[in-house]
Amino acid sequence: MNLDFWRERCRYSDAMQTPPTDTSPAGVWRQVFAGAGYLGKGFGMWITSPRLMFLGALPALIVGIVYVAALVLLAVNLDSVAVWATPFANDVNETSRTVIRVAAGIAIVITGIFLAVYTYAAVTLVVGDPFYERIWLRVERQLGDAPAERDLGVWRSILRGIGDGIRLVIPAVGVGILVFACGLIPVVGTVLAPVVGALFGGRLLAVELTGLAFDARGYTVRQRRAVLHQRRALTAGFGTLTYLLFLVPVLAVVVMPSAVAGAAMLSRDVLTTAKAPQVS
Repeated sequence: MNLDFWRERCRYSDAMQTPPTDTSPAGVWRQVFAGAGYLGKGFGMWITSPRLMFLGALPALIVGIVYVAALVLLAVNLDSVAVWATPFANDVNETSRTVIRVAAGIAIVITGIFLAVYTYAAVTLVVGDPFYERIWLRVERQLGDAPAERDLGVWRSILRGIGDGIRLVIPAVGVGILVFACGLIPVVGTVLAPVVGALFGGRLLAVELTGLAFDARGYTVRQRRAVLHQRRALTAGFGTLTYLLFLVPVLAVVVMPSAVAGAAMLSRDVLTTAKAPQVS
């Protein structure tokens, strides 16, 4: 009964979405909210499959404890890190030195949070891979036309995994540098850096979380990005909301399996409506 209700709700929500060709401001915002709605659908899995979602929350909890400890360690040693990061400040007057190091401290905290949120999702997906694959597969089977399992062989899978990992990490490092640079801007940086982190971090999270669905259909990371780019507003809505909720450590544990389920639904919609690149 619950599964039937959930399938109908997903179909209704998909039918109400704005077509991707609607580029008007109102249409873009509708796509943003529709993208955020996928995370809400993912939360619905806690009702229909509570045991499976609870299992998905366990690796998120374990990894989360490690990350919170690391952030606390960073906060305790923030002054020393800020001094290390700004050796040039030793040659200026005391007032300027204080301003520079306070700005650097803020930038380090914001950048650390950005990198923690993104890598938290990546590490948790690796640690809890068997559980998250089951969540993804449950969504695919509930919605119908689940992709066939692909056997690439052990070595090819390993090499592809390493290559995909590098392609996912490089943009994160680049965005981390951008967030840090924005945080160094006096006054404005305290607002600009978190906004930049949320917008870019949300997109990176969306690419990361949709990996199961796209990989099962034979897409590379590059092709995945190209497809998601065609539905930028939809992807941004899902990814940015996920990023913001990940900022709350306790809530992140519940959000992680929900995000995996929501990403599976998002992937199906994007792959259905977007013009997909050729699959190798």
